Amino acid sequence: MSHSPLFSSIQIGPYTLRNRVVMAPLTRSRAGQPGNVPTELNARYYRQRADAGLIVSEATQICQQGQGYAWTPGIHTAEQVAGWRRVTDAVHGEGGRIFLQLWHVGRVSHPCFQPGGALPVAPSAIAPTGQAFIVDGQGQGGWAPFVVPRALETGEIAGIVAQYAQATRNALEAGFDGVEVHGANGYLLDQFINSNSNQRSDRYGGSVANRARLLLEVIEAVSEVSGAGRVGVRLSPLGTFNDMADADPLETFGYIAGQLDGCSLAYLHVVDPTYGGHAGPETADPRAVAVMASIRERFRGPLIVCGGYDQAKAEAALAQGRADLVAFGRPYIANPDLVKRFLRGAPLNTPDPDTFYGGGEAGYTDYPLLDG
Repeated sequence: MSHSPLFSSIQIGPYTLRNRVVMAPLTRSRAGQPGNVPTELNARYYRQRADAGLIVSEATQICQQGQGYAWTPGIHTAEQVAGWRRVTDAVHGEGGRIFLQLWHVGRVSHPCFQPGGALPVAPSAIAPTGQAFIVDGQGQGGWAPFVVPRALETGEIAGIVAQYAQATRNALEAGFDGVEVHGANGYLLDQFINSNSNQRSDRYGGSVANRARLLLEVIEAVSEVSGAGRVGVRLSPLGTFNDMADADPLETFGYIAGQLDGCSLAYLHVVDPTYGGHAGPETADPRAVAVMASIRERFRGPLIVCGGYDQAKAEAALAQGRADLVAFGRPYIANPDLVKRFLRGAPLNTPDPDTFYGGGEAGYTDYPLLDG
């Protein structure tokens, strides 16, 4: 099993990763309160999983306005930076590498998270369907309907870009090896990219080039701070989470992949829609196959794929040249020693969805290891 490409090293930016298994970003809603500060418990969780070639941290808000879920960590206060330093020290102590995922949720928020109880911001004043996961009056997790967001003024956008740059400075101060710009899953940058959520008439709306502009400006600003090869980007073509849809995903994401090819990225991380989660190859979405092929052709740097991959699908993707690394989400929740289990062909623990969000050690740091 060990001759598999999954366990071979790979260069991303200045780093040689020891394998091609990536721990995907996983929101677990366990940041310390008050202040959304990472704690020793979070450090233990990430230390347990440091056998991944690369860990991408849970999504982390770049500013208070960027928060959309209860108990998620930030990277915009001195206390948060110090908390994250515990995490990076723990991962590096095990020989691991970790990038911080930079997050602004845009409209997928609620006034209770916003400075002064303001409206969440978005490209256009269009509410997503569904409910926000908030902290209720008793300090418990609860649900509240999304509100209609406020459309950002053109003049405000440079300030958002500057917040991404500052968050990158903070991440490097906290000891991260790099940052991943979250441009996926229906959050702010994805809201600008997709035509259904972006109905602007300024230079950030309309054409594909205009809708991709904010993402590219953020990448440029973040890369200036971090230096070459320490920035990754996550995209979710054909994603429908948080009410996303695009009129021409092949054109939109093909264009973006081509633009990203010139950005000296560490990697591009794509939520692969091909198999619809855990469906098999016989049910592959033909549009998705075309979009993923276009991205692979136009972006020539390291490509990470994720989305319903198991070890066999991951091996196949690498062997066929469809990806260079594979990210695993839910398997990493329940299997801290996932790489060792893959190497040995050992069975995997089953994740407990009841403990995914919020809580303490249960379902977080107490999953059994192979060797006790």
